[in-house]
Amino acid sequence: MNPPPGKRAGRVLMILAWVAGLFLATRFFGHWEERQLNPNAQVQSEHGEDFIEVRLLANGQGHFVADGAINGQVVHFMLDTGATDVAIPEALARELSLQRGAAVTLSTANGRTQGYRTQLDSLQLGDIRLQQVRALVVPGLDGEGVLLGMSALKQLEFTQRGGTMLLRQNLK
Repeated sequence: MNPPPGKRAGRVLMILAWVAGLFLATRFFGHWEERQLNPNAQVQSEHGEDFIEVRLLANGQGHFVADGAINGQVVHFMLDTGATDVAIPEALARELSLQRGAAVTLSTANGRTQGYRTQLDSLQLGDIRLQQVRALVVPGLDGEGVLLGMSALKQLEFTQRGGTMLLRQNLK
């Protein structure tokens, strides 16, 4: 025997409500998780008369990651004060049309490997813009993240307190 039409409509509406609720919960928690991995997807800059400052928040693992640009193309940076140069995975370097220069031997946490020198015409993080930054193309570097090393960071003042890093570019 079939249930009355009102009960059938109620069940359909209940199922639709559950589907909508699950969809919204998935979207909310997906967005929340993304913010935990990269709380600096929208980098904010502060301007003074002779400086530009960018304030970054640490992600859930304690790393400072942020979206920025190399030669005008969007990339994902992870600040690495232990890296001598900006380090770019080989696949991303190809996408950015970076030229491989002289071969160099690199010492990494995983041992020795070979990389290639390159030069970045521009590097941008928020409103901070750096020109002619020394970098390395690293064939064994996993992922699409760029390690923002000291060849870029030495051009800035930076301080870390708790879960916040302040980067400052002096314009004079």
